[in-house]
Amino acid sequence: MAVLDTAIIVIGRLLFGGVLAFTGVSHFTQTDQMADYAEYKGLPVPRFSVLASGALLVLGGLGVIVGVFPVVAAIALAAFLIVSAVMMHDFWAVPDDQRQDELNSFLKNISLAGGSLVIASVASNGWTLSLGVTLF
Repeated sequence: MAVLDTAIIVIGRLLFGGVLAFTGVSHFTQTDQMADYAEYKGLPVPRFSVLASGALLVLGGLGVIVGVFPVVAAIALAAFLIVSAVMMHDFWAVPDDQRQDELNSFLKNISLAGGSLVIASVASNGWTLSLGVTLF
């Protein structure tokens, strides 16, 4: 792999996985507020859901960054992001004054899910500068 390709994939993994891992950390630092919102959205066991999703985001983001089960990590992130988009950002069911914010969050999650699937595809071929712990 060329030096430029290596730099691009490593920087991309750091940016993508880092943002998701950082987002997951907020699930632990803002658990009460997020659990209240999850309860408002009708999630069962909202506090557990917030903590479990935080763990998934942190572990998935780190998996993408360092290359530990990167395909599994990326697919798990994609699944979470799609479910989260539909359940938490239901722009079609909110009042008009909330619609744009929810639509933006919905589209952000769907876009990140697409990026996760691209990463899963790339990672299935192996990648440089990773720990190389993988199933595929």
